[in-house]
Amino acid sequence: METVLVIPVLNESATIAEVVAQARPEVDLIIVVDDGSEDGTVDQLQNLDVHILQHEKNKGKAAALHSGFSHALSLNAKYIVTLDGDGQHDPREIKTLIETAEASPDSIIIAARLLQRHSAPKLRRFANRFADFWVSWAAGYPVVDSQSGFRLYPAKVLSTLQLETTIQRGFVFESEILIEAANNSFYSISIPVESIYRREGRESHYRPWTDTWRIVRMIAWRLLRRGMYLPGLLRSLRILSDPRNQQIQG
Repeated sequence: METVLVIPVLNESATIAEVVAQARPEVDLIIVVDDGSEDGTVDQLQNLDVHILQHEKNKGKAAALHSGFSHALSLNAKYIVTLDGDGQHDPREIKTLIETAEASPDSIIIAARLLQRHSAPKLRRFANRFADFWVSWAAGYPVVDSQSGFRLYPAKVLSTLQLETTIQRGFVFESEILIEAANNSFYSISIPVESIYRREGRESHYRPWTDTWRIVRMIAWRLLRRGMYLPGLLRSLRILSDPRNQQIQG
């Protein structure tokens, strides 16, 4: 199995069928992990070519991703792509993530929402930049759009990591993956993609204040255990200030 797409969903009945239809030509297999939806999300998948995993109750995004990762790894996937089921990502960009991964097979590829980013809500933009600073510090290199859920993971990276998946980890999980991967000498590359924000779509599950605080708290604890890891902060800031070393392709 070459490329498997994992889509964690919670109450995405309005968009999930469209997302799956657009993504299907881009990958070998799609795994949809329903994390306790109550709006008939699974009903929208019954006639589609997908593997469906279900949590009887909501366990959080970390647990949903972990279920999808475990299933994909059991199928011997080479690459595992993740995106959200709310239509905020363009599945046609998957091919670009794969092309980048082929050139950098040990890297996590992040689809960074940099194009038309002004269309994003101001609070969301601030929260993302704030999280980027902390994640970059803890990882020891600049991470661009650390909160993007549209990523490609080499299977060998995910096989290396051991992380908590409790409901409190939620959106913390994706930040922690980047930090823990860096601790194991796996880094990320960000490629610019369009920012898509549907005004008619459901409210984001990401809570800018609560989830950003949880991310910062997780990172602060890691930094304290490493004596604040000042070399990581200095290295991150130095690289960010040098345009020759930007982790952005495109």
